Amino acid sequence: MRVGLFGGSFNPIHFGHLRSAEEDREALNLDLVYFIPAASPPHKTEGDLAPAEHRLAMVRLATKGNRHFMASDVEIRRTGRSYTIETVKYFLATLRQPATLYLLMGADQFAELDTWKDCGEIVSLCNIAVHTRLPDGESGPSKVSLAALSGFGYSRKEDHYVHTSEHTLSFIATSVIPYSATAIRRKIQRGQSINYLVPSDVADYIQRHALY
Repeated sequence: MRVGLFGGSFNPIHFGHLRSAEEDREALNLDLVYFIPAASPPHKTEGDLAPAEHRLAMVRLATKGNRHFMASDVEIRRTGRSYTIETVKYFLATLRQPATLYLLMGADQFAELDTWKDCGEIVSLCNIAVHTRLPDGESGPSKVSLAALSGFGYSRKEDHYVHTSEHTLSFIATSVIPYSATAIRRKIQRGQSINYLVPSDVADYIQRHALY
């Protein structure tokens, strides 16, 4: 089984998240993608962060129509900060074996990977796939992330990178969908429509619970 882990605040989840995950799934031939809302993201302030139970509910609504997508409450059930290393270890311990694990992230997250807790252990435990928004037919690391590759222990091999642990690092060019959760929250705060930026069930949920 090939499994993707897609973590984030999902504040709120939107079509940009969903499309990136779908294209990652297709490119990597994943059987499942777990969307994992963070209870308390260590790299973000919590001023505009909706309560974790609401963000999880929105992820469940957004993913319910795709049999390859699953919502996970593993980070919300843990107390304290949400650290990716703990999530990776959890899935490695609980997935039915044999399982191949891919940690999915955006280019902006990958550029900050060296600041994550136990980042060296993360890259040694699982494969990493970075979705990048580049012109059609182009893919690759940003200049910032390229400089860090050798430090993480990666070397180039054909169209991807290989870690000394033999886990891979791939860059996947995904569709350019210029949505951001920040911009969506601003629209909500201004009383503007967010239709066609998020799934309709998510838009209804936000309105029903007066989020943001």
